[in-house]
Amino acid sequence: MQIELSGLVVSMIILAVGLGFMGYFIGDGLKNIGNPDSEHPATNFIKEEDLPIYFSLDKEEINDLLEKHPNAPKIILNGTTYYPYKHFLNWLSSTEIYKS
Repeated sequence: MQIELSGLVVSMIILAVGLGFMGYFIGDGLKNIGNPDSEHPATNFIKEEDLPIYFSLDKEEINDLLEKHPNAPKIILNGTTYYPYKHFLNWLSSTEIYKS
């Protein structure tokens, strides 16, 4: 009888801890319900070799665009060029690149 009672207590403690974690993660997820457009900071930068994938263009087209417009928004870290996705998209859709 003693073993069954201790097993029941352990099961209830595990259940309580699980419910506590569940409540924490649901509450943490509800913090961002007011601003659904916010993105995780790690997904904001695109490597130069990944630009054709994100913008559905050929490598040659992307290279031509970047050669003609060296003022495209970019960040260079340790020799790797990163493009901020939203900045690059806004720049690409603006009239700035059509000015001679």
